Amino acid sequence: MEVLHRRCAGLDVHKKTVVACARLMEGDTIHYEVRTFGTTTSALLALGDWLRAHGCTHAVLESTGVYWQPVWHVLAEELELVLAHAAAVRNIPGRKSDVSDAQWLAELLAHGLVRPSFVPSGPQQALRELTRTRKQLVREVGAHSQRIHKLLESANLKLSSVLTDLLGVSGRAILRALAAGETDPGHLADCLHRRSHGKRAAVIDALQGRLRPHQRVLLGQHLTLVTALEASIRALEEEIATALAPFRRAVAHVLTVPGVNTTAAPVILAEIGTDMSRFPTAGHLRSWARLSPRLDESAGRHRSRRIQRGGRWLKATLIQCAWGAIQVRDSYPRALYHRLVRRHGKKPAIVAVAAALLTAIYHMLRTDQDYRDLGPAHFTDADRQRAANRLARRLRALGYEVSLRPAA
Repeated sequence: MEVLHRRCAGLDVHKKTVVACARLMEGDTIHYEVRTFGTTTSALLALGDWLRAHGCTHAVLESTGVYWQPVWHVLAEELELVLAHAAAVRNIPGRKSDVSDAQWLAELLAHGLVRPSFVPSGPQQALRELTRTRKQLVREVGAHSQRIHKLLESANLKLSSVLTDLLGVSGRAILRALAAGETDPGHLADCLHRRSHGKRAAVIDALQGRLRPHQRVLLGQHLTLVTALEASIRALEEEIATALAPFRRAVAHVLTVPGVNTTAAPVILAEIGTDMSRFPTAGHLRSWARLSPRLDESAGRHRSRRIQRGGRWLKATLIQCAWGAIQVRDSYPRALYHRLVRRHGKKPAIVAVAAALLTAIYHMLRTDQDYRDLGPAHFTDADRQRAANRLARRLRALGYEVSLRPAA
């Protein structure tokens, strides 16, 4: 097998140690140098000096949690690094050690058998960490809302049956009064916002339960945590707005896509970036985002066509955007959804719409253009043209000369 890198290294990264194996080829002779380093900055700098002293030009490491990131940041300036997905470089079963893992990685890299993973640039990495943290905090707010709902139900307070949003203006005012010790349903109903006064009688009836003292304490703690989380989310949104400075033009393009709002656009760009040259085609990007059906074929028989697991940050956001896009009348996403939902059901249809939105974003970023909708008649026109071409081919097969032109 052809050797692409005569001097390279495999790095087996752990929390406290990095086992480095330098694969050195002199003529037809191969020998290995193995050494273990720590993961502190000084130890990683020593690792870089050691690799450079052995003339290594390339190194490969697995994407193990977050432990690979400091190694990457320190060594990226020293030599060319390749980040490998752990599932793609798994060794054959047998005796396993840190040294054998590092040696196996070096062998794969030397022969060009490692498919590099996508590593975002510095500004994109910062934006990605901010948007992901914001999403985690939003989920925490939702979790506390569910805990408050459970607490009220256990006390037989049916407030969530009357108010749509427990953490809205009216709901939050009532919850604060409950946590402060108020028990009179009439006084609690006085906390309603003026737009909710029509629900006063229903609210009074829903608040006939009994909240025990320890439950009031828990309710107050949940409200305090929700307030703190919302303050953190607002602070993160300000940081995200600052981190979006290098991506302003791309954000303006992505915001023209139906279903994409000012919250989703930074998330999409934080995950895929703006340089689409990393992905040879839109299909590669869809596959990377886990929005393409898998290919599972054996003996000419197709088995599962389900999309792969993973891509929880980007895929979830695109599917939310797809649900918003199909609400836009006279649009291509809506036509695509209704075309597929009859045959495949809601979930496959909405995944297909999300994949279509990602395809559009890929071409928009590649060509630096805004979104241009194909329109609801796209499939009708395509079907009509396809049927005309099929009939013309049949006539030509029967020996006739056929030319197609639109009717007047």
